[in-house]
Amino acid sequence: MLSNGSGMDPNRHTRERQITLKHLYINDQKMIGIQFYPDKLIQAIIKQLPEPKWSEKYGMVYIRNTPDNTKAIFEKFKGLCWINCKYFYINRPVSTYNETPDINFYRQRKPEKGKRLVPEDFLQKLEIRKYSLSTAKSYIHHFEVFMNHHSHVDNLLELGEHEINQYISYLTKKKHSYAYIKMSINAIKFYYEVVIEMPNRFYSIKQTDKKESLPKVLAKEDIIKMIDVTRNIKHKCIISLLYSSGIRRQELLDMKIADVDSKRMTITVREGKGKKDRITILSRFLLDLLRTYYKSYRPKIYLFESSAGNKYSGSSVRQIVHRASKHAGVKQRVTPHMLRHSFATHLLESGTDLRHIQALLGHSTTRTTEVYTHVSTTHFEKIKNPLDLT
Repeated sequence: MLSNGSGMDPNRHTRERQITLKHLYINDQKMIGIQFYPDKLIQAIIKQLPEPKWSEKYGMVYIRNTPDNTKAIFEKFKGLCWINCKYFYINRPVSTYNETPDINFYRQRKPEKGKRLVPEDFLQKLEIRKYSLSTAKSYIHHFEVFMNHHSHVDNLLELGEHEINQYISYLTKKKHSYAYIKMSINAIKFYYEVVIEMPNRFYSIKQTDKKESLPKVLAKEDIIKMIDVTRNIKHKCIISLLYSSGIRRQELLDMKIADVDSKRMTITVREGKGKKDRITILSRFLLDLLRTYYKSYRPKIYLFESSAGNKYSGSSVRQIVHRASKHAGVKQRVTPHMLRHSFATHLLESGTDLRHIQALLGHSTTRTTEVYTHVSTTHFEKIKNPLDLT
């Protein structure tokens, strides 16, 4: 967010002058860093602020981070200077996930000797912002690993960019995956930016380069066989739904009975990745399966529920898919997400427009969807293999 403190668009002269607010931690205290290009007016105003000091390390002026000092900055610079707050305030909206994650288990744990657990305010922020249960579990795990890696440091605020980058380098050397390292970074940033409200304190955390691997896709024949060998109607519906609609595993778990529209032959995905709603297609084959399944199981709220009436678990879905692939004689290890990849690739091979596939998958841009053009084999049929040339 950019603001000049007045709530009005600044004039040209004001736009030429700009200060940028940043979070600093100096001498065990939260500070407001004020970054600017040399300007006599800005320097004169800064001298009017409470006890301004210069940091050689960060190359900016700083004052103590208090509500009164923050207010003073906006009052002093109002109408005279453009204040860049994008590094200072959290712009990300609170998640509207429909359920507060049940993470009481983590409160009830007893720490192992010499190990530290995430603080209570970490857990509270996960609940208040309504992160999904899977994300909450991941953040807790990754941040506790980070905390215990720095067990010699009592106050985590003492850690800076250098120490965090060293930790990321350590994870890289341990050959952790890109996804693992990215989740570790997100958990660390969650603590510093959300829990202790110092957004963008770390400006140069170095992320590892993502390995550009192609999505793993199954042959349609293998998926049909997986469905055929699955005798349990509930499990058959789960595999069929994952493949025929291209939804993610978590989206399947969150799906409610009312989200299936048999008149329009559509499925509504509510608050998918990125908290976005979308509509995907409903298979007539699946609709018949779902009607048989419903008569037998009578779920109350969610399309797939546990025996206790709760939402079905992600691990159960993973096991169902893996077991079906083994019984079908599929040699590679199959995951629920591979069915989503297969859905997109098979649609592309049948001539479906890439933009339509993008909408069905819920991708923000076609760039993400274009990866399936690299695994589609339709265009290979037009190429004559040189070994077969006569």
